[in-house]
Amino acid sequence: MDGYHLLDKINKPNDIKKLSKRELPALAAEIRHFLLENVSKTGGHLSSNLGVVELTIALHRFLDFPEDKLVFDVGHQAYVHKILTGRKNFESLRQLGGLSGFPKSEESECDAFDTGHSSTALSVAAGLAAARDLKGEHHKVVAVVGDGALGGGLAFEALNNLIKFKSNLIIILNDNSMSIDKNVGGVANYLGHVRTNTSYINFKNSLSNALLHTPGIGPVIFKKMKHSKNVIKSMFVGGMFFEDLGITYIGPIDGHDVGQVMTALENASRVDRPILIHAVTKKGKGYSFAEKNPGKFHGIAPFDVATGKLIKKNEHKTYTEAFSEEMIRLSEKNDRMIGITAAMEFGTGLNEFSKKYPNRFFDVGIAEQHAVTFAAGLSKEGFIPVVAIYSSFLQRSYDQVLHDVCLTHRHVVLMIDRSGITGADGETHQGIFDLSYLSHIPGLTVMAPKNCEELKKMLEFAVSYDGPVAIRYPRGEENGTVSALPSAEVEYGRAEKIEDGADIAIFAVGSVVDTGLSILDKLKEDGIGASLYNVRFVSPIDKDAILKEAARCKAVVTIEENVRRGGFGEAVADILEEAGVKTAFIGAALDDSFIEHGKRAELLKLHGVDPEKIYDEIRYAIGK
Repeated sequence: MDGYHLLDKINKPNDIKKLSKRELPALAAEIRHFLLENVSKTGGHLSSNLGVVELTIALHRFLDFPEDKLVFDVGHQAYVHKILTGRKNFESLRQLGGLSGFPKSEESECDAFDTGHSSTALSVAAGLAAARDLKGEHHKVVAVVGDGALGGGLAFEALNNLIKFKSNLIIILNDNSMSIDKNVGGVANYLGHVRTNTSYINFKNSLSNALLHTPGIGPVIFKKMKHSKNVIKSMFVGGMFFEDLGITYIGPIDGHDVGQVMTALENASRVDRPILIHAVTKKGKGYSFAEKNPGKFHGIAPFDVATGKLIKKNEHKTYTEAFSEEMIRLSEKNDRMIGITAAMEFGTGLNEFSKKYPNRFFDVGIAEQHAVTFAAGLSKEGFIPVVAIYSSFLQRSYDQVLHDVCLTHRHVVLMIDRSGITGADGETHQGIFDLSYLSHIPGLTVMAPKNCEELKKMLEFAVSYDGPVAIRYPRGEENGTVSALPSAEVEYGRAEKIEDGADIAIFAVGSVVDTGLSILDKLKEDGIGASLYNVRFVSPIDKDAILKEAARCKAVVTIEENVRRGGFGEAVADILEEAGVKTAFIGAALDDSFIEHGKRAELLKLHGVDPEKIYDEIRYAIGK
């Protein structure tokens, strides 16, 4: 690599230990330059990685890979770790067949665990440490947890259980005051107090120095003081949250000072119990645009390094923008509407709503379970909560959707962003299971729009409907093919017929209506007439339309951007079988698998939702 004098020396795990201490600041600068140079081309998680450069350097000087185990919470901040373990092929970052944007044990044995969702690292690290102890091994286990992730329920469950541990487990609390958006809640406030309260640290250092340099009695008092440090610490730090849970606390320290972090790690490794190092860092450090707007550069598309501006601008409206606009329009007329999100104010498009109606907006932090049950409580008292969550994160609140919303028939609207193939973030973020885990829940209406205008109409319908409603829609902008299609008024449980034909009936779910249009054009060229339906309602299904078409055509085709098992196609196949219909059936859906990272179009083609393939299957089914 041209211009990377020190990075050129790091080609495999532990190579960093060959560098001298005085070379480390220059290495940090090279890493930041490398990240900017590469992520600006491929897109990816930038702010979080710029913020952990020195922290990761210190960890790699301290740990031996792959023997020692390092677990990153979420894992989007593991780029520096990848670089230091010999994975510098960043031109393939998040590309099909290339480097994953998250830790991946298949990619390297230095990645201790596959991660991608928040608040899991403490539980994973506890499991790894318990296994180490049971096997009589002695390697180190370290978890790196962000202050945002620490607010998640799973993290609290892990913290509650760590008091049982009688062996070393090191937790790095990477405190940058951010998750994706600014952190909220009691934990954030507590850490803010600790972070800014230097009284204890200054007092402790001054008193220690004075006693150690006092002849005679001074060192004796200092030794006694070490045993009563919690009494003194509590005077300044308050409830000592972590210490009260049986976890030794070190900090706060400067997470951008490699020497400080190294000293803390070495001290922590000598303790036979869980120990937490509170490291304060700055998200986006070293790149002014990311420092000023870390949320924008958390997950960024390709951009111009000199200006910080995206290289490609959207040609069409995004579904998230459409939701944002309609949410505000409806709320102007209905003061019972509430906006709720889980640390995704900007990502879900609720940021404008939060400015206009701050008293009706709730960001609950990384707490999807709480968000849904909180909404159920609001609904019980006559409000109409609209909960905006990404599809892959809504999985975490499945029980709350089923038990607290649907069982009690609460009027809660679930806006499920990033449904279907989300692309470059890979297995942990693909929203390809929501139709399967939602459509079988009794009483839950599940809808999917074909374009942004229809999304708005569905939200209006959901707000007026008396019961739980889920609306799933894809990431990014609407497809140009469907953006101009008109949308009829929403009629409960009814599909929308876009085109009529006698030979084939195609039922397409939301984001793949454009796929149906492509197939329609191919069939017309062959003289084959086909009807195309925009499904709209995945639950309840429009059985009348399906059975009517099955009775008159040669084949029924379903297309969906969801796994096959438990999806729309399986439900349609059951309807046809129960009715004794012998018409040929073709169900196009994604493979029942965890789908890797890559571009949406190439992943759809690779995993079963390909217009050419579906077209060929239709021709075969009707004897062509």
